[in-house]
Amino acid sequence: MKLTQEYIAQKLRDARKNGDDSDGYAEIPVKPTTRLRNAAVLVPLTYVQDEWHLLFTRRTDRVQSHKGQVSFPGGASDEGETTPEQTALRESEEEIGMRREDVCILGRLSRMITISSFRVTPVVGVIPFPYAFKVANVEVARVFTIPLLWLSDRNNYWEFFLRDSERSLITYHPYDGELLWGATARMTVTFLKTIGTLGT
Repeated sequence: MKLTQEYIAQKLRDARKNGDDSDGYAEIPVKPTTRLRNAAVLVPLTYVQDEWHLLFTRRTDRVQSHKGQVSFPGGASDEGETTPEQTALRESEEEIGMRREDVCILGRLSRMITISSFRVTPVVGVIPFPYAFKVANVEVARVFTIPLLWLSDRNNYWEFFLRDSERSLITYHPYDGELLWGATARMTVTFLKTIGTLGT
């Protein structure tokens, strides 16, 4: 299997045929009265040293939530934004200086409902690398990449159910001193399953 941009985009389209805006995994019980805020993240694919990588950020200890955690660039939707792509691109520009015209959008993953009551849409896009990132130091402590091949190796992560709960948690082994876990790890695994690389 040759993992091309066109192949990835087609896999994302195929996965969405049964529902354009369907919800995937929920970290909290969702009832009709549950109030959720819309959010989006960019899942940035980039080609580094002859192989695909995903780009991540590590949040600072000064942000309001998820301090010090590994995440994708993204955040809550602003008033007036009508698509997840608008939110993901704006947030990526604000957080790491990734200009929206430098991102080639390939598609979306199923939405995820997080423990912080956000309905998050992951938007997959290809970005150039290396890149002159302009990091918002208040929010982002580090920008780094992890090879898709490493992320796809089942020996590098595990999933376990939390005690007295139907909810599971995905955690990767540390990579370059960084720990990928929680919602971002689940989005990563969902992406790898969608494009068919998991376990290869």
